[in-house]
Amino acid sequence: MKKKALILGITGQDGSYLAEFLLEKHYEVHGLIRRSSTGNKKNISHITDKITLHKGDLADATSIYRIVKEVQPDEIYNLADQDHVSWSYDSIDYSCDITGAAVARILEIIKQLNPKIKFFQPVSSNMFGKAANSQNEETAFRPQSPYGCAKAFAYLLVRYYRDVFNLKASTAIFYNHESPRRTEEYVTRKITKAVAMISKGLQKKLYLGDIDIKIDFGYSKEYVEAAWNILQLDKADDFIICTGELHSIREFAEEAFRCVGLDAKKYIEIDPKLLRPGKTDTLTGDFSKASKAFGYKPKTKLKELVRIMVEHDLKELEKEIKSGN
Repeated sequence: MKKKALILGITGQDGSYLAEFLLEKHYEVHGLIRRSSTGNKKNISHITDKITLHKGDLADATSIYRIVKEVQPDEIYNLADQDHVSWSYDSIDYSCDITGAAVARILEIIKQLNPKIKFFQPVSSNMFGKAANSQNEETAFRPQSPYGCAKAFAYLLVRYYRDVFNLKASTAIFYNHESPRRTEEYVTRKITKAVAMISKGLQKKLYLGDIDIKIDFGYSKEYVEAAWNILQLDKADDFIICTGELHSIREFAEEAFRCVGLDAKKYIEIDPKLLRPGKTDTLTGDFSKASKAFGYKPKTKLKELVRIMVEHDLKELEKEIKSGN
């Protein structure tokens, strides 16, 4: 009998890659889709005939209860949240509810319906915030954004339900992970799309904020594979998933322009309005625990990741140009 997986946030970057991965593993894949996402199925348009979608919302416990009871999944992956740091400054209540409190709703439903369900919750390196040196699973949290605070709440909820009620609930502290499926609100996708536009003479400048901040850039496809591996372990636990390498946004942008044979210095402009009010320290993760537990090792490094994203945006732009849009 096929295993059943329920993916909350299936239309997003991570959710869509996870759906593809689980289909390759011969899972029966189900996904939650919100009303605001019904017109945004681009990431899963090629697999909609192979998956089952359910209408619901993380803000509505009744819909989550109904879906879990109907599907009776073996595994639940909660990849749905308000996942943009800068947005969280302007929508604190919503971010805390959907990113944090909603996790309690899901875990309580699992506890009531079937405590044997394996649950995966991604959290964020933004929980560390002000953290010196390298971070591991024991590093204290000191978030510098509402988003980071909400993720810390989600992490603690998972640990609470695991410790007190023995739920098979695990987390992965994901560091930044990118792909061509990132929305354009994220700086990496903003860069690669702008580079494609500039290379075709359709845009003159790329406006950015703090380009010297250093970030650990991973590849989303590898991170969702790690999520699956975590749920296959005999014991639920928490793991850091990262590359262990730091690169500045400046380096990312320079590499992107290099892919199209252009000099980044001629096109990048700094816009003070794009600077964040709360600045996170440089975060360097230690993934040795995940490496020992299930052989995790990052494969796609910065240059390859940037190339993948730039080539995708070039192809998309060329399609638009040919279609006249």
